[in-house]
Amino acid sequence: MSATTDFHRIAQQAIDDLLAADPVTATWLGDHRFDDHLPDPTESAEDSLLRTLDDHLTALDAIDDVDLDVEDLVDLEILRARLMRTHFELTDLRAQTWNPMLANPGTALHLLISRDFASVEERAGSVHGRLRDTPRFLAESRARLEEPMPAIHVETAIAQVAGARALIADEIPRALGDLLDAEAQEVAITAIDTHLAWLQERLPTSTRSPRLNARTYAGVLWHTLDDTTNANALLQSAEDHLDEVTEQMREVAAQYLGESVHGKELVRRALDRIAADSPVSDATVLGLVQEALARTTDFVRDADLVTIPETDTRVIEMPEFHRGVAVAYCDAPGPLERASVPTYVAVAPTPQGWPHERVASFYREYNATLIHDLTIHEAMPGHVLQLAHAQRVRTATPVRRFGFSGVFVEGWAVYVEELMIRRGYAPSEVESAHSAIRLQQLKMQARMCINTILDIRVHSMDMTEEEGMSLMHWRGFQEEGEAMGKWRRALLTAGQLPTYFVGYQAVRSIAEDLRVLHPDWTDRQVHDLMLAHGSPAPRHLRTLIGI
Repeated sequence: MSATTDFHRIAQQAIDDLLAADPVTATWLGDHRFDDHLPDPTESAEDSLLRTLDDHLTALDAIDDVDLDVEDLVDLEILRARLMRTHFELTDLRAQTWNPMLANPGTALHLLISRDFASVEERAGSVHGRLRDTPRFLAESRARLEEPMPAIHVETAIAQVAGARALIADEIPRALGDLLDAEAQEVAITAIDTHLAWLQERLPTSTRSPRLNARTYAGVLWHTLDDTTNANALLQSAEDHLDEVTEQMREVAAQYLGESVHGKELVRRALDRIAADSPVSDATVLGLVQEALARTTDFVRDADLVTIPETDTRVIEMPEFHRGVAVAYCDAPGPLERASVPTYVAVAPTPQGWPHERVASFYREYNATLIHDLTIHEAMPGHVLQLAHAQRVRTATPVRRFGFSGVFVEGWAVYVEELMIRRGYAPSEVESAHSAIRLQQLKMQARMCINTILDIRVHSMDMTEEEGMSLMHWRGFQEEGEAMGKWRRALLTAGQLPTYFVGYQAVRSIAEDLRVLHPDWTDRQVHDLMLAHGSPAPRHLRTLIGI
């Protein structure tokens, strides 16, 4: 058997095993073989998976990779990294023993009713399977959780599981109609009520710190970024870039206001004026995103920045339980999805019940000018376009689709924010519109740097909440609600926040190198080549395009 054939066989089996062990991720990725199952969180299942991971890693190490072509060699490294990451998460991070947010059937159920990848009858069968499996899943998850847990994770889990209860009680009946199995619904609701009571009982004694230690965080960073950088070097790079962005913001703010760069509180006053001149409300936000999507698409096409694939893209209202974080997000088909499923740009009015001042603060942060920058990132030519290109890529194995890189995906979206502004994009024909969106784009760059600083300092250097809030307010010019949400996110997660900064630097570097190597190439030639290989980690993209 040739090395190529051997690798293709091992790759398919490894992916099948990983998807079977995590049926919710399988559904999200677009593999629907396990749609009626929830994960098995028991220690025996975990031990079995660890043995499987070891077997696959041993088999990969035995392949004579000298005989593999570049495509398969890259895929082998992607698969090895994914297997090692899963092993690390089970044995070192061990979130299954302290993070109650993992014990929530909400996402597993929502994925089945939010996309028409199959008939409603078929999806209803899967919904009922997961509803019936909910008592077992929650009971086994509780058995793995060790006390004390972090209070912030328990509080968030309570809110999220309550959201899952509302999903089961209200949204699933609306989605399934007469197909609803009321008995399965009642069984799941009863199990969730039991689980909520259990979480509430443990909240007073949940005293574990949500912060990781430096050693564990270093591992999280390594496996999340798939990059050789370390926390100290990354922190220095982010702080240096924040200094550069701060200077640029002063220059653009001076231009926007028509003042000297030495003016007092120049950036904050400019941002306040932009927000005041670009009002948004719950009644107008969806229409503003639709307008921004049309304008950005026209600009990309007219400037010939990159090929625009044919996509069924729809702007929709965001589900209630996803609201309050950002104005919009991209909800694209999973990379393994074979059905013809639209890409949604989900747009959020604020959550019901928010007081007036909180709503006003939210829309000062996400004003109509910033909405254009966010639309570039989430839709055109950001996530919607890049993921549509990735869906068209065909490789010998499903490794690159299964093991896609969030670093590349987010890095591309941040890179094109800058690209669009540098190529002259503006939200309107008003003279100050370009400097206004340039300042907002730089504010997003500052946020990107601060995200990285927060993640590193929270989990390996004991940054205080006061220090974090001060950084976001004075250096990031963020509204209080936005800053509070980001502080909670830094405590609740680790490793994901730096993906934007690391990805941006890597993607921009690749684009710059291609322009040096091919000075006669157009933007479209450069970008089409960068998007022709799926969503690999940037280091692998360099190998695939030969730079």
